[in-house]
Amino acid sequence: MEQTEHATADILIVEDEKAHAEAIEEGLSRVGHRCKVVHDGATGIARIRGEHFDIVVTDLKLGAGQDGLAVLAAANKHAPGAKVILITAHSSVATCRTALQQGAFDYIEKPLDLTELRTVVGRAAQETAHRRTINELRERLDEKYGFENIIGRSSEMLAILETVRPLAASDIPVLILGESGTGKELLAAAIHQNSRRAENRFVAINCAGLSETLLEDELFGHVKGAYTGATGDRPGRFEHADGGTMFLDEVGDMPWAMQAKLLRVLEGGEVFRVGANDSIRVNVRIISATNTDLAQRVKDGKFREDLYFRIKGATIDIPALRARRQDIPLLIDHFIKQSNEAHNRKIKGISPDARRVLMAQPWPGNIRQLKNVIENMVVLTGGDKLTLADLPAEIYAGPGEAAAQQLEELAGISIEDAEKQLIRNTLKMVSGNREQAAKILGIGERTLYRKIKEYDLKD
Repeated sequence: MEQTEHATADILIVEDEKAHAEAIEEGLSRVGHRCKVVHDGATGIARIRGEHFDIVVTDLKLGAGQDGLAVLAAANKHAPGAKVILITAHSSVATCRTALQQGAFDYIEKPLDLTELRTVVGRAAQETAHRRTINELRERLDEKYGFENIIGRSSEMLAILETVRPLAASDIPVLILGESGTGKELLAAAIHQNSRRAENRFVAINCAGLSETLLEDELFGHVKGAYTGATGDRPGRFEHADGGTMFLDEVGDMPWAMQAKLLRVLEGGEVFRVGANDSIRVNVRIISATNTDLAQRVKDGKFREDLYFRIKGATIDIPALRARRQDIPLLIDHFIKQSNEAHNRKIKGISPDARRVLMAQPWPGNIRQLKNVIENMVVLTGGDKLTLADLPAEIYAGPGEAAAQQLEELAGISIEDAEKQLIRNTLKMVSGNREQAAKILGIGERTLYRKIKEYDLKD
């Protein structure tokens, strides 16, 4: 009887001999592993770049083009946590031993023994499961502000995280740009939580909509008798954040006179409470954010140039949600899980049709809007899975005029051409990510690969 009580893993098999690949897939799938197969190195490398795998099993020799060592190099670069197992003929054992020094997990000689393969893969799966457990514990400890809450695998978000991680360790000022709802405060909090100031406070204030007087009092505090109603001393946000991080949200909307007062604090490290003669020393890191073109506001004389350069130590531009649509499925799943926990619900997922509609939305309110939509759907649905019927009217009004127009556009063409057009548009929408495309279309990945080949589609 097969042993099934072991860690299972997501495995990519890269093997140019199809019969050999099928044997490996069947042998590993039978003990619970989830396998995907490609037949050349270039495709394997592309899958590693765009998808998550715990283990990569690759033949060393893959015919013309990229070989197993190239696959190993790609895994080291794009999926450093993945375990790479090489399959080789006896004549190439020396090469595989060198590959072990380059980060390969292990190698297996041909002719392939499935029992040996399962044993080696089982060891790799146990290690990845152990690492995953540690990461999950770390995520729970850091779930409030950690980088783990910055959801996204798009190239845009991965580039931001690569920039932010080393930046967090410094005290350099950071300016975060982006539309409302893109997660600027969440990113600022993550920077603080991963900095050496993490044990001290992260203090946020929205500079928009406050008069100069109110903003000054909020930032710097006041002393007793400073104005009518000031019955005692009150520390401001800067004092509250001493030793930690101050987040100035919508800094571009700060009143002109307050900009000069803020500049004095940043240059001298001292604040004056309203009505006080003596200054108070503060040690605060500044992270600012704005949804406006701050450089243009400087040109228009609405923002001080000296303050602009003072807060612009490093700049991070968060793209709008519509510019990184391939992250939407991840965000949907994340918000369903989050809403289940917040409202004691047990929603199991979302239908492909509903997911496809959400993927196509422009999302002017960005992540904040998507989160609110998913939360409302989770709370209001009567089923255990979100469907088109659960979408709010402003997102999806049902098959009306727009749907009729789409049907009219498709009228007169064959079913095959309509399917081809649908697959092409979906691949374009998710930037060629076939796993996400298959999920949205509601078909298996193998079926999608066959359709892509059948219709000669380029993703």
